[in-house]
This record gives sequence, C-alpha cells and structure tokens, in this order.
Amino acid sequence: MTTQSTAVPSLTNSAADKSVTDHPMVKFQRKVRSLVDTKAIQPSDSLWKIAFIFGDKWTHWKSELESFDFTMQDSLGDLLAVDCWEEEEDLV
Repeated sequence: MTTQSTAVPSLTNSAADKSVTDHPMVKFQRKVRSLVDTKAIQPSDSLWKIAFIFGDKWTHWKSELESFDFTMQDSLGDLLAVDCWEEEEDLV
C-alpha cells in the first residue's frame, strides 16, 4: 500500500461510527475478516489470493481496492487494518 492512500489504519473503533451507513468497502472488509477468522486465508496472504473466492465480483472489488491505492501484492492484513474508507471527494 502506498503512503498516499486515503485509507487510514485505526487505533480504535467507535460504536458511533456504526450509526452511519457502512461504506461498501466496510462490508467487503467484514467478508475478508470472516474468511480470516475461519482460517480460509491468512492476514499475511496477498490480496490476489481472494480473487478466486470472490469469483465474478472480483473485477469490481479489485477496482475498488486499486482506487484506494492497494496493489494485489499488499497483504490482507493491510486491508483489515483500515478503519476509515474516505474517498477523495469526501476529503474536500
């Protein structure tokens, strides 16, 4: 993941943050977390490893990840560390 990513790792989670409709990447992140929790994949695995799991939807998710400056060589742990999925237009 590059240093210019708008995805920010968090130190805390707040219940108040859950009151807002979840960003689609939060839902994707939950699916990946579930796969890690069931030991289907490891946090140290590269993002490309989940391509087969997401099948036909992978093209969409790959594009979403790349829009947040992720590469397919980044680890799943990098994805799971993101707490805030703000898009560039939201930051203006």
